[in-house]
Amino acid sequence: MRRRNLLALLGGAAAWPLAARAQQSKKVPMVGVLWHAGSAEEEDVYLSVLRKAFNDLGYLEEKNIHLEHRFPAENTDRFRIMARELVELGPDAIIAVTNLGALELKRATSSIPIVFALGPDPVRDGLVESLSHPGGNVTGLSLMSVELTGKRLELLKEAVPKLSRIGLLIDPTIRTKESTIKAHQVAAQSLGLSLGLVEEIGAADKVEPAFAKMVQDGVNGVAIGPGSQLFNLRKRIGPAALSYKLPAVGIVAEAVPYGLLLSFGQDFPDFFRRSVAYIDKILKGAKPADLPVEQPTKFKLVLNLKTAKALGFQMPPTLTAAADEVID
Repeated sequence: MRRRNLLALLGGAAAWPLAARAQQSKKVPMVGVLWHAGSAEEEDVYLSVLRKAFNDLGYLEEKNIHLEHRFPAENTDRFRIMARELVELGPDAIIAVTNLGALELKRATSSIPIVFALGPDPVRDGLVESLSHPGGNVTGLSLMSVELTGKRLELLKEAVPKLSRIGLLIDPTIRTKESTIKAHQVAAQSLGLSLGLVEEIGAADKVEPAFAKMVQDGVNGVAIGPGSQLFNLRKRIGPAALSYKLPAVGIVAEAVPYGLLLSFGQDFPDFFRRSVAYIDKILKGAKPADLPVEQPTKFKLVLNLKTAKALGFQMPPTLTAAADEVID
């Protein structure tokens, strides 16, 4: 009898460390991240920013925070499946990098806090009730891509005075296709330009044919529209623009080194840093409903002098002086 009691006591003592570890692990907050590309390698340009942002706020992975990543590879069904996977894990909060991810997460949960990093129009898309009073369990950061169309084309024309006809690359998955095309039509007309071929590109094998068609259409400049699929293809779009001798303007600075002439838009790494700041507030007790959606306050002009040289012209000194970053 005494022996059985002793064994039971010893068994319980052996279980204590396991129970203690389990209890301790529950105290480490879990944050889900629903990306858009297919792997950590493809997302590294921003994933590294996000990890550093957590570190800068005192969060160390697997010590006082656990990050649970999902990579849907731009597949609508995978967005839905992975949103549900993250919700079923019961994290303390989830970051949705893109609009599609945020929408799927909102459908999957009305209680877990969701922070969207890149929301083109969160009110129109039903993610929040208003920018100042989000309501519900969703908040984040809104973009201004379409609104900056005129400024981007103006900068492209300043860089390329002989510009007369532009082509437009569109991400087929974005909800703002019509407004993006309309904005380019209006902006082009106001600058004395014509809008030529509009090509939807959602896969790598569409890039080269699109540029070939634009050259045939008489285009002598290209605008890269918004959307994560176009960003994923930056390593193909930039070289294709160079190969076809077409100066291209984009939205995302991180795409410029691959062959675009310039970009003008939001500071995307800063969006990820600010998303982490939202998560920090939520983990400390703030509710998404009480955290207003932030609008862009910081814009970057990035020039690629290597591309200008390869295309056979010099960037105007006034433009170079105004740039936030110059690649040479």
